[in-house]
Amino acid sequence: MAAIWAGIDAGKAHHHCVAIDESGRRLLSRRVANDEPELLELLADILALGDEVTWGIDLADGGAALAIALLVNRDQPVHYISGRAIHRASESYRGEGKADAKDAAVIADQVRVRRDLHPLRTGDDTVIDLKILTGRRMDLVADRTRTVNRLRAQFTGIFPGLERALDLTNTGPLTLLTGYQTPAAIRRIGVKRLETWLRNRHVVRPDRLAETAVQAAERQHTSLPGEKLAATLVHTLAKEVMSLNQQVAELATAIEARFRDHHTFEVITSMPGLGIILGAEFLAATGGDMTAFGTADRLAGFAPVPRDSGKLSGNLRRPQRYNRRLQRVFHTSALFSIRHCEESRRFYDRKRAEGKRHTQAVLALARRRVNVLWALLRDGRRYEPALPARAAA
Repeated sequence: MAAIWAGIDAGKAHHHCVAIDESGRRLLSRRVANDEPELLELLADILALGDEVTWGIDLADGGAALAIALLVNRDQPVHYISGRAIHRASESYRGEGKADAKDAAVIADQVRVRRDLHPLRTGDDTVIDLKILTGRRMDLVADRTRTVNRLRAQFTGIFPGLERALDLTNTGPLTLLTGYQTPAAIRRIGVKRLETWLRNRHVVRPDRLAETAVQAAERQHTSLPGEKLAATLVHTLAKEVMSLNQQVAELATAIEARFRDHHTFEVITSMPGLGIILGAEFLAATGGDMTAFGTADRLAGFAPVPRDSGKLSGNLRRPQRYNRRLQRVFHTSALFSIRHCEESRRFYDRKRAEGKRHTQAVLALARRRVNVLWALLRDGRRYEPALPARAAA
């Protein structure tokens, strides 16, 4: 009996698994349903082939969640290998085209020869819930952005003057458009009655919004083609945006309640610029386990990669593979911290004085903040702002 490596090409309804020995010889190739009894039978058959089995899989969640849970719950080592890595590696293997069996064999062999693959672990319930909640929030925010863009395009076609004057991401203008969409309708109701209508719907500063709308209506007396149908669509889209706003707000409340249950909540949110949402996204992206990254450089995605050739040595470049969601969290939180944290502002201003462009200065600040957050999580302590040099003296 010897070591075995098993690769799973995961799918929505079925997986394909290939097991190989230390020489790369194929011992088993099977297509199984994404169903617990069949997966357990596969597990038993592969465990019977050797003393020690190491697994590889091309998905970390979704359709692979059941297979991963069954393996991890039985103390089986499971490694994740991305679809891009499989595609690149498959070019060096015999055979053309793409097939589930070939991909599973490539996964198994890559797990056999590589030592840099990320091990999969089951996260705690809080992290898993935050991953689901923050993912859903990102989807809703993207839906809202698309709907607002459609609303702007439709509204511009019948009332361009008012579209320019309104911020269609705010509740007040959206409420207005659920009732009145055309210049003629707004002129008929007038400032006073429109103000009362808006106030009855709890719009903030209804007097200013009513006056803006009527002024825009007085500047357009031409009815544009398709105005009646377009007005109906504007009404529908405005209500959709308001509904999405409500859903995003409810998710934010749920995210905060769940985030507070995690032991790193106080540490993460003590960092200026890392509020509830960005802090929860950071925790969802990392699992709160810094040991999985090893160093602050790898957490930031900026660990230098050598690019030596011939007589050239010491040539380093930035890696192309990194967690873009995590980088967005660091970049956005750095922008917020510039406005709300004196220490971050001083660092940013110093980089600008050194001749760096705005983007370069923000990236430098984001990289520095990764080191700080890494240390805080390692030591389990809250962030404390440093005093300016003159004040400390």
